[in-house]
This record gives sequence, C-alpha cells and structure tokens, in this order.
Amino acid sequence: MKIVVEENDNKRIDKYLSEKVSFSRSLIEKMIKNGNILVNNKSVKESYKVCINDEIIINEVVENKNNIVPCKMDIDIVYEDDDIMIINKASGVVVHPGAGNHDNTLVNGLYYYTKNLSDLNGDERPGIVHRLDKDTSGLMVVAKNNKAHEVLGKMFMNHEVKRTYIALLSGVLPYNKGVIDVPIKRDDKYFDKMMACEDGKKAITHFNVLKRYKKYTLVSLKLETGRTHQIRVHMAYLGYPVYNDPVYNNKDATSFGQFLHSKEIDFNHPITGKHLHFEVDVPKEFSDFLKKLDKE
Repeated sequence: MKIVVEENDNKRIDKYLSEKVSFSRSLIEKMIKNGNILVNNKSVKESYKVCINDEIIINEVVENKNNIVPCKMDIDIVYEDDDIMIINKASGVVVHPGAGNHDNTLVNGLYYYTKNLSDLNGDERPGIVHRLDKDTSGLMVVAKNNKAHEVLGKMFMNHEVKRTYIALLSGVLPYNKGVIDVPIKRDDKYFDKMMACEDGKKAITHFNVLKRYKKYTLVSLKLETGRTHQIRVHMAYLGYPVYNDPVYNNKDATSFGQFLHSKEIDFNHPITGKHLHFEVDVPKEFSDFLKKLDKE
C-alpha cells in the first residue's frame, strides 16, 4: 500500500496513518518498529512527523493465520456498516471456537458471511469485542476492523457501552430494586464455573423487578462490570438463580438453557461518534413461557 502525503500538518506518522488506514495505532507502531512501514524508502521512528509529498509504503505482512472453517449460519444482523455489526445472538450458539467446538460457533458463521473482521482479540476470535454465554441470547457488538475494535475495547473498559438484560428468576424476589456488589472469581473446584468470593475481581450488578409471578420474578439488569457469568453468579448468590440455568440453578433445566437475554444496548459509534440504540425482544421460548405464567 502506498500513501502520498498531500497536506503539511506536522503530524506524527503513527497518528497520521491511524487516521488514513484501518489498522489500529498500536499495530501501526509495531509495523514501524519492524520496518514494515517506510517513508521515502527509509525506516523511521513512530515519532517521525510527516511532510508534504512524503511517500509512505506499508508492507502488509499481517496475514490471516486462523484455522476457522466458514460455516453457513442464519445470523440475525440488526445493524451493519463498514465498521461494526450488531448481532442478535440466538440461545444455544457458542460465540467463538474453543475446546470441543471448532466448527459451529458464531465466529464460523460470521467468517462465512464476511472476511472483514478485526483480529485484535486473537486468531480464533475475529470481530469479537465481547461475548455472551452459550445459552444467553440477545445483542452483541462485532468489530469489522481493528480501528473500530480498539475504540470499542476502550469503551467497554470505561463502561461507556450500556447494556440492559432481561432475566426470569426462580423464586419471588422481595426487593423492587437493588445493587449486588460482590467480587467474582473462578470456582476453586470446577473450572467451568465462577463463584462469588471476597478475593475475586470487582463485580457490580444493578437489578430492577419488572413483574412477579407465583414462583418466579422477571427482572431487568444492568452491568457496571463484565465478569464471566456475572448475572448468573450474582443472582444465585442472592438466592434467586436465573430460571433454567443448568450450572447455577439446582432445579432441572431444559436444553434451552438460562432465561437470560441481552435486550438493549446503547453506545456511541466508535468511528462516527453517532449515538446508537438497539433493542430486541426475548426469544420465542422465553416469551412463550412468560405467556404461560401470565395465564396462570
């Protein structure tokens, strides 16, 4: 790739290129250090300030080294542009390849749909900025390039992406609303589980009761932090686990899994800055069960 500088704005080359190409600034810095970016056929430092008529050559040595097998999949795409996608993930779909599942994940489906996905999160997680548990349904953000991914990653870290979940809990929760501020860590005995523990990482969940049934409670939840299984662990810790949760609810669970749904998401577009809001209904199994409870 060749770029000729047409303006004399005295910018550092790493900043200048981050505004011109889809690579993240950190990747650009790495390529400069490795000699993959030349100015007038000479190596420069990332602090070099570009001048008018400078000829910048970018030797793109970043190759796709993943072993992901594209898989045709029905993906509910709520929104898409050149930088991001908003996906309504179905319950039962694993987000990315892992032990025992390499071919039927959301990533396999995304890779069939488009090769324009970021790679900042590793070769086997193209486009994945954050994740939902296998049996948690609802809204997810996917990055189509590294620049969008880098900005989104910082936004998630700074709690600038607001997500609202809907969950059906086992039991009648007596509180109308509340905040659960309990640390979470990996379970001492079971690697696939998390546990509430004082020496864990900070985890905060806000909840608000929407409706009470005879044996269940429908709640909305907002996360201040994004720990693995956070909502499921916190509600089980409170004594009102997510209904049908096969891991944190001792009662029998069907194959559908936990009744937990990522319903709303609010954030500013990582490139344009435009405010975005998306909302999707709970899946049919979830809504049908609520209708059944309403009749009772």
